[in-house]
Amino acid sequence: MNQTSFYRAFEDRYRGSRETIKDRLRAYAGFTAPLRALAPAPAALDLGCGRGEWLELLGENGFQAEGVDLDDGMLAACRERGLAARRDDALAALRARPDASLALVSAFHLVEHLPFDLVRELIAESLRVLQPGGLLIMETPNPENLTVGATSFYLDPSHEHPLPPGLLGFAAEHAGFARQRIVRLQEDPRLHTEAPVGLITVLEGVSPDYAVVAQKAAPQPVLAPFDDAFEAPWGITLAQLAQRYQEQLAAQHAEIHQILGRIGEQGVQTAIALADERKHGSELARAQALAAEQQSALARQLDELRQQAARQEARLSQAEAHAAEMGQRVVDLLSSTSWRITEPLRRAMTLAYRLRNAQREGRLGSAAKSRGLRLARRLGGAVLRRPALKRAARAALRRVPALEARLYKLMLDNSDAVRVVVDQQPGELSPRAARVYHQLQQLQKRQHPPKQEQARTSDADSH
Repeated sequence: MNQTSFYRAFEDRYRGSRETIKDRLRAYAGFTAPLRALAPAPAALDLGCGRGEWLELLGENGFQAEGVDLDDGMLAACRERGLAARRDDALAALRARPDASLALVSAFHLVEHLPFDLVRELIAESLRVLQPGGLLIMETPNPENLTVGATSFYLDPSHEHPLPPGLLGFAAEHAGFARQRIVRLQEDPRLHTEAPVGLITVLEGVSPDYAVVAQKAAPQPVLAPFDDAFEAPWGITLAQLAQRYQEQLAAQHAEIHQILGRIGEQGVQTAIALADERKHGSELARAQALAAEQQSALARQLDELRQQAARQEARLSQAEAHAAEMGQRVVDLLSSTSWRITEPLRRAMTLAYRLRNAQREGRLGSAAKSRGLRLARRLGGAVLRRPALKRAARAALRRVPALEARLYKLMLDNSDAVRVVVDQQPGELSPRAARVYHQLQQLQKRQHPPKQEQARTSDADSH
């Protein structure tokens, strides 16, 4: 089995693509940029250079960088890109360097492969070969991330054991470096916002990698350009995430307690309302029963009123039919021959009634003769307009020549002839007679207006 190809394929899968790694390594620019002030082309040595992403990035930024590694597959990847990389042991490469000959020593994901004693020796040798103000960068998996410390760290069978940040930082400080900074890296950027933190975030959200950046003692003007990078906040710790989760949980518990308190108050109010409802339940039931009884009574009354209305409507229909029948009878009566024949008799009876009333009231005087003559002329005219009556009257008057001559003279005497309209005010009749007379007169006008007008015209001409 080819061990070289195995580790190269393993790193390609689990470490990430070349561009991803280069992008992550740019986080160290704040530390490396001031090193270019120490020399025109600062010398750098990368221990365990792997595929050469860091060597390539250093070269792009003006460093004279060299890498060493024991994996031939990794070295082949470096040579493919024309990077200065050779096969050598990390400690051996450091021992071969003269004192204060390098501006930068780096070891990315190397120290977790070494026993701790060799790690301490590597730190001491790095301090020796660094120039004043030079940097040692050691990046390694962060066991503060519980998923890394318990699982993903052991995916690589060549790992010895996790190194807690505090231990590696103390080792650099104890070796004699002037200052050191723990730089936590690669956490989710959303953790730097106010986004909610869940339990899974506490378990696997801590920065999965960290580095110890240690600086060799130097005069203050040399160290000052590095202050911003050493004092900046880096990454997320387990304590920070746990504290945020605890505060969030406490806020949620407080909100739940408030909700429960409101629910409790509502429950008390509901219980009081239920008690009141039970208290007044019997009254409500009685009111409902009374309302139902009243509704039933109203329904019965409504049915009765409907029946009465139906009966009244039937009676009204009968009355209308009877009135129509009576009206038709009156119309038939006014249109009949007997009504027209008996008209003189009715007029005579009316005149007699009026004369009797006038005699009773003392109104019968000198005007009675004139009115009687006019009435006689109207009666004569009415007889003359009816051939049958005319023949009967002539036959009767021939038996009384004197009366015949007098009437003849009366009909021919028109010296004082005026149109006479018999006063037919119903006030001179009995109330019942006046009412009947008016009704008959109105019906006659509606049924035979032309004949009535002609009769009036003929009557006037005869006078």
